[in-house]
Amino acid sequence: MSEDPRCCGTGTCIINAEGECWCGQRWDGEKMCFAKPDATPAAPAKDTPDADSA
Repeated sequence: MSEDPRCCGTGTCIINAEGECWCGQRWDGEKMCFAKPDATPAAPAKDTPDADSA
């Protein structure tokens, strides 16, 4: 494996073209770091009818 300068130091980084490592870290332009949690939760799926509406 080539020495990627974005590696976090473990020697096991596999970083794709988008800068994402298999371990969940992402290249922020300066260092590898874990992505911040999304502040907006995903909307619940509307595919199934609610039990209350039946």
